[in-house]
Amino acid sequence: MITPPADVAVLIVSYNTEQLLDECLQSLYEQCGSLRQQVIVVDNGSVDRSVDMIRSGFAEVELIEAKQNLGFARGVNLAATRANAEFLLLLNPDTVVLDHAIERLVQFARLRPGHGLYGGRAVKRDGMLELSSCWALPTVWSMTCFALGLSTIFRHSRWFDPESMADWRRDTVREVGIITGCLLLAPRDAWLELGGFDERYFMYGEDADLAFRARQAGFSPIICPEACIVHDVGKASATRADKLLLLFKGKATLVRDHFDGWRKQLVLLELLAGVGLRALLARVRLRSDRSEAEGWGKVWSERHDWIKGYPDRQPSASAAP
Repeated sequence: MITPPADVAVLIVSYNTEQLLDECLQSLYEQCGSLRQQVIVVDNGSVDRSVDMIRSGFAEVELIEAKQNLGFARGVNLAATRANAEFLLLLNPDTVVLDHAIERLVQFARLRPGHGLYGGRAVKRDGMLELSSCWALPTVWSMTCFALGLSTIFRHSRWFDPESMADWRRDTVREVGIITGCLLLAPRDAWLELGGFDERYFMYGEDADLAFRARQAGFSPIICPEACIVHDVGKASATRADKLLLLFKGKATLVRDHFDGWRKQLVLLELLAGVGLRALLARVRLRSDRSEAEGWGKVWSERHDWIKGYPDRQPSASAAP
């Protein structure tokens, strides 16, 4: 008997997030409403009890045990090969679905076809707005602000920290530059047209790369404010130093992929300048925040590696044995 497609396939990549994932899955099923949803979890070689928790508490989840850390982009692409649904939804394990958010987002996408990528609104545990559900695309100006420290001094400024879009409360329908992977919906056809994530991006930068390519394909990513989740940013991340290294390797790759000519060279220099400035300032403030000093110091000391970006595209996870 052929199983009819679901409305949405929810794709979750997890690495040592047992308790967070448990809460995420509970909310996902409690808030699904009338949606026919397929839930696929890729476990990236967790050493906690994540796999046992899924097997014992969520028998309906399709579990893929990767046995190794594939990274976020490759894990999502692997989950997508198992999807049988009209829409694909990327959802972080450190999120909680609120008030039928996924159902609202699917309905929104059906009413507004053609945008390719759809996102929602994220809040913190205390209900305060969490900005990280979307960003503006990086530009030469935004990277100049980073290089000069303006985006830190004037954090959330409309003019000097433009990528954060902090002057907008995510409370209106709006086209945006980047929709992040914490909550990202795509029609299956659009996902296939874009080829999914570029798997060179181990973690961080893959959603920005997807957004650049989506715009090149004629799509306009858009936010649905009624689709709201809690996002515990950083709870499922690596240590600060390791996170920063991955972040800037992703940024350098993004610049090399989507900037050209003098703009590419300028922005790469601005990345180095911004990291060097923060490493210096963090060292001066060493006594107040040792982890910050160690993090920025490590990124600066390894600048010759990460500034090269990731190597050429690797074979797709769907082709992996």
